[in-house]
This record gives sequence, C-alpha cells and structure tokens, in this order.
Amino acid sequence: MAVIWQPELDGERRRWVDLAARLTEDHFAPLAEELDRDQRYPWESVERLVESGLAGLFVPREYGGQGADLETTCAVIETVSRGCTSTGSILAAYALGGTPLLLAGTDRQKAEHLGGLAAGKAVSFALSEEGAGSDAAGIRTTAVREGDHWRLRGEKIFIGNGGASQSYIVFALTDPEAGTRGITAFLVDKDADGVVIDRYEDKMGIRGTLTSNLKLDTVVSDDDILGELNRGMRLAMRTLDAGRISVAAQSVGVGLAGYDVGSREACRRQTFGKPVIDNQGISFPLADVATEITAARMITVEAARAYDRGENVSVLGAMAKLYASEAAHRSVDLAVQIFGGAGYCRPCPAERLYRDQRILEIYEGTSEIQRLVLGRFIKAEAEEASR
Repeated sequence: MAVIWQPELDGERRRWVDLAARLTEDHFAPLAEELDRDQRYPWESVERLVESGLAGLFVPREYGGQGADLETTCAVIETVSRGCTSTGSILAAYALGGTPLLLAGTDRQKAEHLGGLAAGKAVSFALSEEGAGSDAAGIRTTAVREGDHWRLRGEKIFIGNGGASQSYIVFALTDPEAGTRGITAFLVDKDADGVVIDRYEDKMGIRGTLTSNLKLDTVVSDDDILGELNRGMRLAMRTLDAGRISVAAQSVGVGLAGYDVGSREACRRQTFGKPVIDNQGISFPLADVATEITAARMITVEAARAYDRGENVSVLGAMAKLYASEAAHRSVDLAVQIFGGAGYCRPCPAERLYRDQRILEIYEGTSEIQRLVLGRFIKAEAEEASR
C-alpha cells in the first residue's frame, strides 16, 4: 500500500495521467535542471504538450481540445509538476488563460482563442499591476470609448507565459467611478499596434517559464470584450476560483517531489553508523509531510470535483490552495534539511525545488489573501448562525 493516498482514476483519466507521467519521465524531468540553470523557456516541451493533447486537455472537443474536466486537468498538472515545476506551471498558465474564455467567451472567441490554445497559441491572464496585486480592484489600466472602438492604456505585470502567448486577457477600467463594478475584460493580440513587452522577470524559481510585463496603448473593439461590459472583476474572481485549484495541484506535485528526494536521501545518507531515516528527528517530520501531502491531495481532488459539479468553490478552492502550497513548502524545506549542506548547493534537486515552490504561496492569491477570503466566509456564516 502506498503511504500517500492516491485517488482512484477511471479509464479516461488514468490514460491522461499515464501519458503525462511517461512524458514527464522521458522528457520534462530530464530538462528541469537545464531550464533552471539557463532560465530557458522549453519550446520543445510545449511542442510535446501540443502533440500529446495535454496543452488543450481542458478545451472542449468542438474547439480542438480533449474536453477533460478540472479533476483530470489537475491530475495532469500535478503529475507534470512532480517532475518539472516549470513545465507544470506552463500547463497551469494555459488553463488560467483558457478559463475566462470557457466561462464567458462567444462562439467566435472560443473558436479562435481556445482553438489556438489547443494548438499551442497560449492565452495569458493579465490582471496584476504595480500596486494592484493582492488588491486586484486597484487596477489603473483604462479603456476609453473613442468612436466605435476603445483606447486601451496601461501596464500589466507578472504575466505567466508572457511573451510566449499569442493573446492576452486584459482587465481595464471602463467606468472608473464605479470601482470594481466598472472593470471589463478585453482580448488583446500580442501583435497589435501599441502592445509591447519590454521586461522579463529574473525569477528565483520556475525559471523555465516566462513572466513579463505588458505595456498597452492600443485599440480594441466591442468584439474584443470578453463577457459583459463592466463585469470583468466578477469574471476574474470566477477564473481565480478554478485557478487556485490548479495551483493546489501544482503544489501537491512539488510537495511530492520534495518528499520523493527527501525520503530517498534519508535512506541513503548515513550518520552515526545508520541511515538518517532511522532517527526520529528525520522519520517523524517525514511522517508529518506524508500526512500533509495526503490531506492536500484529498482537498484538491475534492475541490476539483466540486467545481466540475458546478458548485461554488470559493471556500474549498481557497482552502486547497492555502493548505497545499504551505504543505509543499514544508516538504521541500525538509528535503533541503535532509541533504544538509549539499541541499543548499546546486545542482541538488532539493535546492531547485525549494526555489520553485516559493511562488506557489504567492501567485493567484497569496496565503494571506486565502486566509482573508476564508475569514470573511467564516464571519458571514457565524453571523448568520447567531441570528
């Protein structure tokens, strides 16, 4: 019996997970160290994701994808992330960019952009700005009506897959006086006049991904509006509900990778004449990590299943993202400790995992934001119960 709980997978889901595992073992994992060292985007891995169908796994079949649900998508993201965090992050960014189209796109928008995504033309989610990260409602990018089009001006930052995407979903103020009720989402092509990327981030981890800014002084039409006018913030929050579950799946994959290398090193490394795993100072923390990863995987799977059932997952998604990302932190931290001094040096895989993991507690809602979200729900529930 495996120590860490494994969900039961049906035939179709098992097929996709097995395919992801083979590609990860044969191609993605062997590249992980090189991508980190050279900070190189793995176009060859993207090509394999496209050819295998994994890039468009969640895209409906009528738009060229595989029509998989979120549970399957998360199982694949977890599997890939276990071998290469950067490639797993690329997959998660594909899903993040595609979700608003699934939720609110017109048939034309879906055919063009989801169909393109399945073919490797990624769509990036562009919400964050300077001073408007956790406080997404503080965005300053504007879209002003000029005749029969909109003039879009501003700058977005920390865009996943930035520079590798064909298009961007940009959130802008269309009614500044209305605050969060005056934000609209627009589809913007990377090749449009006035769309410029002039900075790529030099990141601590997931260095095989591209993270960029996006400067905008461009024209978009009414046909480029995604969803309803002035309802963009609601679309963004619904997108993040699903995105947080994807990040939880990434986190489980990274946590498992830390557990894998840490437990094996604990069996190999000898101190005082015996393997270090025979010391309770090592075996007890490993037991805690195994338990936490099991719990993280369980809550992530249940959150994905709830999403697929059409339920509101604001609470469960926040819990999954919060718990799984912090469980991954404890897993990779322990792995570094087990390796000792070697764990602090390259090319030890624990050192890379330690850096890769840290972003999981930050993007798509920091741990503090997840606690804020949960605290608000707890307050509302308690007040209702006391009436």
